[in-house]
Amino acid sequence: MAAEARLTPPPRPISPLNMAARKGRRRRGVRLRAAARSAAKFLAGGGRRRRRRRRRRRRAARSHGRSPLAGTLRAVAAAGAEPDPRGAPCGRAEGHSPPPRALAAPGAAPSPGLPPRAERGRMTELQSALLLRRQLAELNKNPVEGFSAGLIDDNDLYRWEVLIIGPPDTLYEGGVFKAHLTFPKDYPLRPPKMKFITEIWHPNVDKNGDVCISILHEPGEDKYGYEKPEERWLPIHTVETIMISVISMLADPNGDSPANVDAAKEWREDRNGEFKRKVARCVRKSQETAFE
Repeated sequence: MAAEARLTPPPRPISPLNMAARKGRRRRGVRLRAAARSAAKFLAGGGRRRRRRRRRRRRAARSHGRSPLAGTLRAVAAAGAEPDPRGAPCGRAEGHSPPPRALAAPGAAPSPGLPPRAERGRMTELQSALLLRRQLAELNKNPVEGFSAGLIDDNDLYRWEVLIIGPPDTLYEGGVFKAHLTFPKDYPLRPPKMKFITEIWHPNVDKNGDVCISILHEPGEDKYGYEKPEERWLPIHTVETIMISVISMLADPNGDSPANVDAAKEWREDRNGEFKRKVARCVRKSQETAFE
């Protein structure tokens, strides 16, 4: 026994660091066990909570005499003043819940999430004015060859005046043609209107000066089937793309869908005769009145 006692090593002293590590492991084990118990309780009670919510929804639906989906549909019907089958508009009979605010009847206060129609119109107008101001500043900073643009009235961003130089190597060469661009308040969703102030003889410009080209036509399908939707107005178009299209129109008229039938007929049948003489007269007149 004495020999065995002598062979048994003495117990190792526990350092403060080892003691802290053991306490930390015990604490972590306690926390993990507590978290596992909480998770088990949560999972076990989830089904009960779901069943309670379903019972509450069924009781609420029975108390109102309709299902939740039917209540939503009737609220939509109430917005159009459609009567409830029981004799009163939905949300007005006793025991009925009022319709949601977003589906309220006409005359009710608008939903705080959506601005009123007039307010949305003002927002669109501010956005279009900002876009036009940017395009005007860009054209003044980086002029495009063939035309110049500016405002008719400094206080009105929706009315522009443009001067178009007749394209070289065409019958309109040397002309300085003045035109007005009138933009809608919802630009660029809809195209501007363009009207030549200077007299011009062209198949795609009517006798009043209104320009008729695909890029200035309302967006969407052409009811006559002459134009593809991508050829008509798109919101990506700018004043620069409009003017480039108009200059291209002067150089290469479209006689298939003319705005000035007489000019189109002369252009097809007597291009170097009567048509050329009328265009030359317009060019001379434009030079005389360009800077009036």
